[in-house]
Amino acid sequence: MRNAQIQKTTKKAANLSLSTELLAEAKRLNINLSATMEKALEQEVSKKLKEEWVKNNTEAVDACNKLTEEFGLFSDSYRKF
Repeated sequence: MRNAQIQKTTKKAANLSLSTELLAEAKRLNINLSATMEKALEQEVSKKLKEEWVKNNTEAVDACNKLTEEFGLFSDSYRKF
């Protein structure tokens, strides 16, 4: 489940508590609750995975940036601009 894009395989039922008014309006508008929830959950999981990656890799990224600031990039001598 750590992939940037989560595989859509088997499904499992889940119980949710939703606002009565919101649920009634969604039904009136023929909104597919399962598809809508799955899409929203995919977006939230993706967002949280990105935040987790940044948190876990901040130190390494900072170290790489510091080295680049001090010594430049290995390709600097080949740049034409």
